[in-house]
Amino acid sequence: MAGRRRWSTEEILDAAVELLRSGSTESFSVRKLAATLGTDSSSLYRHFRSKTELLRAVADRILMDAMEDYVPEGDWRQRITSLALRVREAFGRQPQLAAVWGRYASGGTGSRLVVEEVLQALRASGLPDEEIPVRYHRLAVLIAALVTSEAGVSTITPQEYEQGMELFRVSVLGADPERFPALARFARDVRPLGADRAAAFEELLAAQLDQIEGARSAQTA
Repeated sequence: MAGRRRWSTEEILDAAVELLRSGSTESFSVRKLAATLGTDSSSLYRHFRSKTELLRAVADRILMDAMEDYVPEGDWRQRITSLALRVREAFGRQPQLAAVWGRYASGGTGSRLVVEEVLQALRASGLPDEEIPVRYHRLAVLIAALVTSEAGVSTITPQEYEQGMELFRVSVLGADPERFPALARFARDVRPLGADRAAAFEELLAAQLDQIEGARSAQTA
């Protein structure tokens, strides 16, 4: 009788990506993945000690995709902006995993490549070394938050989107002007969270880079 096939780590990650593409991280389980591969959970635990470790590895693969063929170009601001947009685009193709990355982070090669490039760009900005770790952390939190938020919106169904828009219109346009005077004043101009996220992403990132530019200029003044 033929033995059960042994799956490689890369094949397991490939299958996990496909399973997550058609579902969600909440419904994902090692047991379901094992069933998809025609094996048992114990065989997968030889590669990954837990579901969380497996999900981190899948998220790290997304970062690897983002860094594929990446070549630093331009000044430090252009490098960080280009990298952030690459990460955003990569998770945009697999939005279910953006929440995994935002929640668990990643410690694999993809993560190290991203961290290395941001740190290198910040060093190129002229900031003193003692300020770079803090500035890196602020950038990492901002980018992860923006990517995760945008991905969360992109995973909802058209019906859920319309329901959300209707609730938004009711809560904003129907607000009592006596209790919510500012909301009533700006109601027709306030936009829902899902609107124009691409511009918001770039503007918020640019604002963070402006702060770094200001700090760098203060150091050289």
